[in-house]
Amino acid sequence: MDSQVEADGPILVTGATGRHGNTGEHLVRRLRDAGRAVRVLARTVSERTERLAALGAEIAVGDLHDRRSLVPALADVDLAYFTYPIDAGVVSAATNYASAVQQVGRRPRTVVMSMGPAHPDHPSELGRAQWLAEQVLEWAGLDLTILRVVALFHENIAVLHARDVRERGLIRNSFGENGVPWINGADAAELGLAALLHPARFPETIHYANGTEEFSHVDIAGLLTELTGDAVRFESITKDQWRDDLLSLSQTDDVVNPAMAQHISAVGETVAKSGRSLAADRAAFEALTGREPVTMREFLHANLDKFTTHQRQPA
Repeated sequence: MDSQVEADGPILVTGATGRHGNTGEHLVRRLRDAGRAVRVLARTVSERTERLAALGAEIAVGDLHDRRSLVPALADVDLAYFTYPIDAGVVSAATNYASAVQQVGRRPRTVVMSMGPAHPDHPSELGRAQWLAEQVLEWAGLDLTILRVVALFHENIAVLHARDVRERGLIRNSFGENGVPWINGADAAELGLAALLHPARFPETIHYANGTEEFSHVDIAGLLTELTGDAVRFESITKDQWRDDLLSLSQTDDVVNPAMAQHISAVGETVAKSGRSLAADRAAFEALTGREPVTMREFLHANLDKFTTHQRQPA
């Protein structure tokens, strides 16, 4: 029988001020709804930390790249959520976290939000780095549950493609026309919540979490055409072409960065060449979380303002 974890100390949550999917903020809200004490690790006090504090979360100013700042944040913690942005630096962040845990002398059970490409031989530099970071945490003897989400986030469509959809009626990337599994950022947070509070549902150290539905980017272009009333098409391009597109986007969008550009373009090429990915499994998600997932259609409909304009340039 599944049982909910009880803990007296706060649950430490890293990454709660990130913007790629707002997964961390959603997790904090859900933990507070469940009556749990939450301590958020944040590099600075900001409008985002003010929102989290308004939910009842404690804000601990610290940085995964400053081991000294992690020691007080971990002082009375027996349960933690570790995640890192889609950016370079995860190995040193994991090393600092593991070292701080050792210094504090507690052994908090740590849920790691990971990615499907976490593998020593993956073409993505971030995928290889994520795998190595998890090795560091294991070598340190931490009590881990690693959630490798084998799906793209709905939010990727808005972050990576909204500008081209608005201006050119175009989605272009290196994924080809293959279907891939998708998940909403809030639903990824639901998996994290379940792993934190219901560990019996995750008996293995590494859990591969499939997406909740499958779409190709051709399918998504069709959905956007239907929902916006404007024609949207998909164009398949090479890994290098898409990486260059994303590097250009990173000059004006502070969510996208060079490491992310290399990562997602390499993942796209891998999927296009293999012609396959792990199948989506909505039933498994519902069994783990007890909730229905957000659908791609619901996400796009709720975010239509990001994709619509009548000031398009010729394709």
